Amino acid sequence: MTSGVTDTPRPGRTPAAAALAWHTLGADQVLHSEGVDRQRGLSSAEAAARAGRFGPNEFTAGQAEPRWRAFLRQYHDPMQLGLLAAGIGSLYPLKQPGTGVLLILLTLFNAVMGLRQEGKAAAAVAALQKMTVIKAKVRRDGQLAEIPAGQLVPGDIVTIEAGDIVPADGRLLKAATLEVGESALTGESLPVAKGTDPVAGARTPLGDRTDMVYMNTDVTRGAGEFVITATGMATEVGRISGMLAEEQAVKTPLTRQMDRLEGQVLVIAGIALVASMALNLARGETFIAVFNAAVAFAIAAIPVGLPTVVTTILAWGTERLAKAGAIMKRLTSTETLGSTSAINSDKTGTLTLNQMTAIQMTIAGRRYAVEGKGYSTAGRITRVGGQPDIPLDDFLVPMVLASDAVVRDGELIGDPTEGALVVLAAKGGIDAVSTRERYPRIAELPFDAAYKLMATFHKMTDASGKEVIRCFVKGAPDQLLPRAATVADADAGPASADRGFRQRYLAENQRLGEQGLRVMAIARKDVDPAAFDPGADLLRLVTGLELLALVGIVDPPRPAARASIATAKAAGIRVRMITGDYAVTAAAVAGQVGIDGTVLTGAEFAAMSDQEALTKIEDVGVIARVSPEHKVRLVEVLRKQGQIVAMTGDGVNDAPAVKKADIGIAMGTGTEVTKEAAVMILTDDNFSTIVKAVELGRGLYDNLTRYIRFQIGGLFGYIATFLGASVFNVAEGIPLLPLQTLWVSFTMLSIQSVGLGYSKPAAGLMDRPPLPPSRPILTRGLTVWLAFVGLLMAIGTLSVISWAEQAHGLAIARTMGMVTFALFILFFSIESKDDQDSAFSLDTFADKTFANTTGGSFLLLILSTVLGIFHTVMKTVTLDVRQWLICTTVALSIVVAAEIRKAVLRRRTAATAVQPAGEAPRETVSR
Repeated sequence: MTSGVTDTPRPGRTPAAAALAWHTLGADQVLHSEGVDRQRGLSSAEAAARAGRFGPNEFTAGQAEPRWRAFLRQYHDPMQLGLLAAGIGSLYPLKQPGTGVLLILLTLFNAVMGLRQEGKAAAAVAALQKMTVIKAKVRRDGQLAEIPAGQLVPGDIVTIEAGDIVPADGRLLKAATLEVGESALTGESLPVAKGTDPVAGARTPLGDRTDMVYMNTDVTRGAGEFVITATGMATEVGRISGMLAEEQAVKTPLTRQMDRLEGQVLVIAGIALVASMALNLARGETFIAVFNAAVAFAIAAIPVGLPTVVTTILAWGTERLAKAGAIMKRLTSTETLGSTSAINSDKTGTLTLNQMTAIQMTIAGRRYAVEGKGYSTAGRITRVGGQPDIPLDDFLVPMVLASDAVVRDGELIGDPTEGALVVLAAKGGIDAVSTRERYPRIAELPFDAAYKLMATFHKMTDASGKEVIRCFVKGAPDQLLPRAATVADADAGPASADRGFRQRYLAENQRLGEQGLRVMAIARKDVDPAAFDPGADLLRLVTGLELLALVGIVDPPRPAARASIATAKAAGIRVRMITGDYAVTAAAVAGQVGIDGTVLTGAEFAAMSDQEALTKIEDVGVIARVSPEHKVRLVEVLRKQGQIVAMTGDGVNDAPAVKKADIGIAMGTGTEVTKEAAVMILTDDNFSTIVKAVELGRGLYDNLTRYIRFQIGGLFGYIATFLGASVFNVAEGIPLLPLQTLWVSFTMLSIQSVGLGYSKPAAGLMDRPPLPPSRPILTRGLTVWLAFVGLLMAIGTLSVISWAEQAHGLAIARTMGMVTFALFILFFSIESKDDQDSAFSLDTFADKTFANTTGGSFLLLILSTVLGIFHTVMKTVTLDVRQWLICTTVALSIVVAAEIRKAVLRRRTAATAVQPAGEAPRETVSR
């Protein structure tokens, strides 16, 4: 019913109008107050004017942390405090203004870089949020359109259905078994049944205003239509948004590991520093000399902010994933992604193209083939030769009236299966728009997973000219058959749906399903208008149906699905198809895409005991006819096995399983409720994107472990070198001067960290089994190896310094020590590129980023020994060729040690790969 007013807002209306008790007003009063026609909605011009007046349908951003406070927060890092203390100590008592000023400037540089990294991470999150914009179906200029929810304005007419997030506050105009979960707003745990009757009492609590819907609540059942009464900060959620605490940044498990590791390294460095100072003082060194040595030691041993760098690399990886079509909502999930060991994938739209096309139709005694592809209405409905042509309107009109999809110029708005039915009707000459106008819907039973059908009710006349309320039903064949009493025979008229017919019906359903087709059944029933109550339980009327047709709908597999599933198998990832289709249909599609294993129905899976499910689930490749409970149980069973589970979904009923999974994946075209529950959203709904995301996740984790191994190895080298110099009194206990130490840290550790952390991942990552996320970055064996690396660096560096000090003096000794230690770090970074593959490979420098950083680091090292400015500032000297060869030869010892270790690891991996079946895999703990 329309309001009968023009598309003009009430004069003087302001945002304060949102304070009206809309729930107490009738629908026509609200439409009149909002100045909108229900059938046409707002015009584009009026919507633009209101957008300018009321602003976007968004919450205002919370108050940002002041920049000065964020800057001071950078000095909470132990590295910053240590460097600051060293800088102040260099100014006094050491009275080395150059070193002191440089160290203090370095802390400022680190603070600025920290702020910049935080800004980039925040920008990445903001960019991802823009990519997950909620869409709303709105009527404007008389047409149904889908627009970002942020563009909605008061007065817009919006339609909602199960799975949608309510995009704004509004007064309901239509509600068909509509239920809305309002727990986030009212605390009510159960969904609230909604209607259109006004609610008396201006002060009625929100939870009792059954004729209203509120922003950010979720539609759990049914469908409805409402007129927006408030947007943005004027909504009920907007009113309390200022009281809502902003979500705190959650540290990832990897970052927490880095926090602990950084603390442990600091403790070790602190003990070593105290021991070094005590030894030097006991040896009779002056306090100034000891403090100078302590400053150099502190610069060397304080770890560069590991957690910050890890978070930055994760944010960078998240941006790469978004570009690949996988939007990660949390950094924690980015690092878990590479450990995925099981993917439970929906069939429709994920493994298939979701371009539904009806290609076969069966009515009693007749079969038809349908031409055409996708949502183009070009094509014909052809019959078997020799059969007389009959009118098909009685079979096609229900497909239009019992659907909400709109197909316009080959583009679909709405459900793909409904789109296929609307296109089929169009090929038979039925125009959806005019047919819906001629027979408007007076009541509706929306689709629900509990009964797997949808019914609509229309005023029509029967064959005798008598007025009836005609119910049109579409749904799953196995749901409509038990509700049927008769069948429409095109030649003989209505016939009893006896046992013989039911057997033929089921056989035809199976025949279509075995071809990989999704099968929809169409039926109807006439109801006496005098006994019809649109507000009653309409499901009770959907009995005694007259079956009309079965429609076979094809959804072709995605071209890349089979190859992606093969890639997942090679990576040790088990792929399962989880679908609501029949087992025969699911099995056919599974065979086409390469999913092997047993085919179960949801009922069969539910009948298994927990122990039986744990035992048999590994052999299961397909679970068909699933309910939401089956999906949740599948996730639980796999997680009990220790699997890292990815679960896809698009419908509102998928949300519990998606939320339960380690990696919940929502389709970009799915319901908003599922997107809220998920941690990853596929912008292209493509299974191949999931596998690509896992590959990127593995590469990201591989880069992080390289960076961390390299950093810790270098820190151990620094600590052992400075402590060894104090113990053995090498170079007066100061193997490297403070600025020399800083230079090596910058040119080698920092620059090569970029080369390792942001470089191309190692080859063959998808040929390896998934790593458990609980596995620490530094295993016991790896820690022992890194400690050995540090010891080797210290022995080599101190040996060169000790020899050079005797042969050439302290200045050359420290310069050679700096070059030797720097080359140790450089060679170790090259060996850290891959944990098993030899560095003597073309792949080592095939990565342009790593090649550039390695070349740049080496060039800066050479410059530090030849340019006069470095001689003055860093107290270095020029080395001759013989001295360079000595430094290089000693540093190459790290290459020999690393290559021996890699050879052992490769042999151990090969032995694990060929061990007898049934023997538990042996973990390579030394990695």
